[in-house]
Amino acid sequence: MRGDDRPVPVPQAAIFPTRRWLLPSAVATELDPDAGRSGRRPRRTARDWLVDFTCFVIAVVLGLVVADTLTEQENLPHSLVVADQLLGALACAAVWLRRRWPLGLAAATIPFAFLSTTSAGACTIALFTLAVHRPFRYVAWVGGLQLAVIPLLLWARPDPDLEYGPAVVWTVLITVAVIGWGMLVRSKRQLMLSLRDRARRAETEARLRAEQAQRLAREAIAREMHDVLAHRLTLLSVHAGALEFRPDAPREEIVRAAGVIRESAHEALQDLREIIGVLRAGEGEHDDAGRPQPTLAALDALVAESREAGMKVTLDQRVTDPAAVPASVGRTAYRITQECLTNTRKHAPGAEAAVVVVGAPGEGLTVTVRNPAPEGDVPPVPGSGQGLIGLTERATLTGGRLEHGPWEDGGFEVRAWLPWPAPA
Repeated sequence: MRGDDRPVPVPQAAIFPTRRWLLPSAVATELDPDAGRSGRRPRRTARDWLVDFTCFVIAVVLGLVVADTLTEQENLPHSLVVADQLLGALACAAVWLRRRWPLGLAAATIPFAFLSTTSAGACTIALFTLAVHRPFRYVAWVGGLQLAVIPLLLWARPDPDLEYGPAVVWTVLITVAVIGWGMLVRSKRQLMLSLRDRARRAETEARLRAEQAQRLAREAIAREMHDVLAHRLTLLSVHAGALEFRPDAPREEIVRAAGVIRESAHEALQDLREIIGVLRAGEGEHDDAGRPQPTLAALDALVAESREAGMKVTLDQRVTDPAAVPASVGRTAYRITQECLTNTRKHAPGAEAAVVVVGAPGEGLTVTVRNPAPEGDVPPVPGSGQGLIGLTERATLTGGRLEHGPWEDGGFEVRAWLPWPAPA
């Protein structure tokens, strides 16, 4: 992670094996996220060339061994022996095509088994390749067909060293073992690819979770800055506007307004320092630091501060036991009232705001802030509505709800209900 909490992109070399030549081309293509974009067939790796050459040598060696047994059979015509060996050589050469056409090669070797015994090694390798590179349904069809023709093949061309029954059993066992070996190799490759996909998905999900956590943290910080600083800056704007509107006001009023401006600026700076401290501190490190968070008991001070700014506010607080209100509920009620008073100063200057707080344990806490319609036309305020969205989210996070809308007399009302559980 960088200092700005943005995830550092992982270089391609960190997630893709550097020793690509040690992997089969099919696996390397699956692991490479850019594979397949060019539309070309994957090129053989060094391991593929080594394995293909080894398979070719094995097919040739097995063909030569079988060819020696053919020359020892005096009852076979020479032309048949030569044709058998030519077909066997063709089958061995076809081994180099096993990666491109595994299904076609395996199917083509079935008639080769009747026509050429020297192609036995190439047929076995083709069946193994089919089991490695194709799903089981193809292996079942081709492998089942080869198993079915084994008795007929050994009856038509009996083994010179074994009787018919043991030869059939031995050939069937070898065929089944080759198919099982190929399926085992395929399953191991699929397991490796699935583990790599799972690791990539886990990395992607972790990055998405980190981005979501950062987004939620930014939204919470933005909401807190809006709720806290907007109130202070509105007070500054009101008093500064009063000084601008009445430059000939008495000295006492100018001194008092200047004191309120200075105090509001100081409070705004203190709030800004606290929010920046939250940004710098880890989660949970700021709960006990800085000034205490406002609660329901601070509503009187909030209303008094608004009255000092020249705003008309009435407070009707009917709470049975204010000290018993949970801290989170009281803090949310304070922020809702603070934002509503700020909105009243911005959208209905000069109007009287009525704050009513009612609640009891087990019934919940209801906060209502209402103001009449402003006198005259009020210019629109940029960014209107964002504060109400934040208040709705605050109430929802505490398990409550918030409603807002115009009132009958043309004013505006905000009503919030917050949960206040009864004592156990």
